[in-house]
Amino acid sequence: MSVMRALGLRLHNQFQQVLPQRGAVMAMMRRGTHHDGTRLMSGDREVVGYGVNGNPIYIDCVEFPFPAIRYREVTAELCAVREKELGDWKKLSLKDKKLLYRHSFCQTYAEFQHFTPDWKLVIGVGCWSVAIGLLLSLSYYFKLYDPVPETFAEDRRQAQLRRIIQLQMNPITGLSSKWCYHTNKWK
Repeated sequence: MSVMRALGLRLHNQFQQVLPQRGAVMAMMRRGTHHDGTRLMSGDREVVGYGVNGNPIYIDCVEFPFPAIRYREVTAELCAVREKELGDWKKLSLKDKKLLYRHSFCQTYAEFQHFTPDWKLVIGVGCWSVAIGLLLSLSYYFKLYDPVPETFAEDRRQAQLRRIIQLQMNPITGLSSKWCYHTNKWK
């Protein structure tokens, strides 16, 4: 149950005692939606756009350069600067222009695209993971695995191949089908 719905039920009980008309009570209650949490978190900030998927949230992102809401709430100082903004912009000081910008945005493009040192952590964790994997595989190789069977030796493999050809195993599609028995060579 959403917060707004819970508040609505409380308000419903209070308004039922005060207002006798049921239609007025239903008009004052509003159903809770999935946007209630973001509306409550955004406070009194101005909604100026559609935003990401229609949600009224603030985000510094290259893909969505214009957030749905302003970064800060309106203050008395900002109202004075906004009055000056309606006039000639040449009369605005650099401090006023920065105040107007920082009211709408938290960071500039250069600030939020700045190269951060997070790559060092990623490379470090990757190297540690590779090192641990190599140590585990080497320990398995030397401690757990038996030595390779003697049939893996080259002379044993050649003898096994000669035996397969002599017995003419799988003569239609197998290895023996690629051997010419008249010339004793591979086809």
